Amino acid sequence: MSKNLTSRAEDYSKWYNELVVKADLAENSAVRGCMVIKPYGYAIWEKMQAELDRMFKETGHQNAYFPLFVPKSLFEAEEKNAEGFAKECAVVTHYRLQNDPDNPGKLRVDPEAKLEEELVVRPTSEAIIWNTYKGWIQSYRDLPILINQWANVVRWEMRTRLFLRTAEFLWQEGHTAHATKAEALVEAEQMNDVYAEFAQNFMAIPVIKGVKTESERFAGAIETYCIEALMQDGKALQAGTSHFLGQNFAKAFDVKFTNNEGKLDYVWATSWGVSTRLVGALIMTHSDDKGLVLPPNLAPFQVVIVPIFKTDEQFEVISDKAESIIKELKSLGVSCKYDKRTTHRPGAKFAQHELQGVPLRIAIGPKDLENNTVELARRDTLTKEIVQIDDIASTIKDLLEVIQDELFTKAKNFRDEHTTEVEDFETFKKVLETKTGFISAHWDGTAETEQRIKELTKATIRCIPMSNKMEEGTCVYSGKPSTQRVLFAKAY
Repeated sequence: MSKNLTSRAEDYSKWYNELVVKADLAENSAVRGCMVIKPYGYAIWEKMQAELDRMFKETGHQNAYFPLFVPKSLFEAEEKNAEGFAKECAVVTHYRLQNDPDNPGKLRVDPEAKLEEELVVRPTSEAIIWNTYKGWIQSYRDLPILINQWANVVRWEMRTRLFLRTAEFLWQEGHTAHATKAEALVEAEQMNDVYAEFAQNFMAIPVIKGVKTESERFAGAIETYCIEALMQDGKALQAGTSHFLGQNFAKAFDVKFTNNEGKLDYVWATSWGVSTRLVGALIMTHSDDKGLVLPPNLAPFQVVIVPIFKTDEQFEVISDKAESIIKELKSLGVSCKYDKRTTHRPGAKFAQHELQGVPLRIAIGPKDLENNTVELARRDTLTKEIVQIDDIASTIKDLLEVIQDELFTKAKNFRDEHTTEVEDFETFKKVLETKTGFISAHWDGTAETEQRIKELTKATIRCIPMSNKMEEGTCVYSGKPSTQRVLFAKAY
């Protein structure tokens, strides 16, 4: 496994692309814009799934599954949603192939097998789900409905990058139905809080909770809540969104219920989701020029043990000790791997596990056994220490928590150092091009100013922070009055 990566300082984009492939996370497939997620990359996604799924269920949600295909007429029902995704839709028009009489051995679409109605391959599932909910909801006693699904979606992107933006990707999407506006708003904010907690406690990524501007909202939403993170190259990444949909979808699909006063009303809705782009966020927040750096809470395995031996007898004795260490670590909830491959030398194993970001590495040789010690190496700091075997389990348990906390602190310090308050547009442009990161600036609240700043600088309003204080000022671009600062950045 080749270890040499382009440095981040030389070419951040190239570094990222090389790392994803060389660390065996994913690769491009035969389908343009689509990726193959390899076992190690999928193991990270599975860890994310497991934690998020637990958090969703703790907040009362259940998993279900809805069809991949959406009849075009249903997709069109909510106009803003349809317009917002129309350019990214893949559409199925026929249901059969046949032998091509003009090209023996080749197939063609059977012209007689045209679908009566074209099917959209889901870019998101609001349409098919709300058409289904119509049959589930009659009374306030049927509410709330708190459903999540783990699925794949297709958005036909022209410019793609592994994990960050692909034509097909994996995600979860929550879709809930409520009797009142207040209840739906609480749900939308609660799920944004869940995403923030996950990002910070498991991904070790500090995020800013905020609200999107009207032009950045999800198509069909009345309000979009989000969590925004900052990558090492100073670009922002939207790590999760939660949408208050109001009654838009209920009206589009005629989903009414009898409330507790006996009156008919439309249902209130939310939807929320995160995707495999979180794997990209994880890579870009913590990793270095030597490869991946993974927070222990999401590493496929937290500890790897590498035996160093010359003879079969040495290997057997070292293996016995390694297995006893693994048993003790597993009893403490630590995930381990014993790398006993005989096809690779210890140095090659060290290089691979360093590239793949395993948080802690134990090396055991004959001399270590004589001294009742092991060599313990940290991936995040690239430091090593000699530890007594009798203390190894408790040392590792404590050290994993330290690594998790320190990765978060390091990322937070970077974000704080790259968040700059500016008062005028010249400074705005200068900071954006030299220092990069988040720019906190006043905005006059108009879509025209927002669009003009985007055209001139490629920076967008990432969010209006929910922690904002009302503060009188003047817009960084127009000079018009403003009541609060917003966060601008260039973004993925």
